[in-house]
Amino acid sequence: MDKFGKLDGVAAPMPMINCDTDRIIPARFLKTIKKTGLGVNLFNDVRYNEDGSEKPDCVLNQGPYREAKFLVTGENFGCGSSREHAPWALIDFGIRCVIAPSFADIFFNNSSKNGVLLITLPKEEIDKLMDDAEKGANARIAVDLESQQITRPDGETISFEIDAFKKHCLLNGLDDIGLTMQKTDEISTYESARDIAEPWL
Repeated sequence: MDKFGKLDGVAAPMPMINCDTDRIIPARFLKTIKKTGLGVNLFNDVRYNEDGSEKPDCVLNQGPYREAKFLVTGENFGCGSSREHAPWALIDFGIRCVIAPSFADIFFNNSSKNGVLLITLPKEEIDKLMDDAEKGANARIAVDLESQQITRPDGETISFEIDAFKKHCLLNGLDDIGLTMQKTDEISTYESARDIAEPWL
């Protein structure tokens, strides 16, 4: 997966609570195991009318938010089913960071394993960032994962906490396969020794 170091861009304000994964990417779009091509259906039922036309009141269909790299939203984001397509759809749209008061556990783990940084902040900090996000292209924010800081458009910084292991994986672009491949030498040594000791396997 792509490394996550520093990210700067527009944040889309979506002040919804209990946003489940079926809203993030409806079940009818889960027919693929490819990680690409899902961005067009991100928040499909919120973004489009039944005839496929865009809903103009959806923030992701408006001006600068079409290029949003951040999502600022409400509590319990990503609840519901465990579909990994949800973070895939976010990434394919261009969103690499979601900021909320809380996240559902399975979505939280799926996201970090796919390169999406999830930042949990107190409600009062979320309110500040939501206000910033509503200003569109005139209020870009920046996230520095190494220093664990968000920089608001006015220069104020907000610190955030993150699990050290998840931080390491995001900074180095390591998913589960990448972590395993770091042990290639040890795996080869083990397999060679097993071939000698148990050649019938």
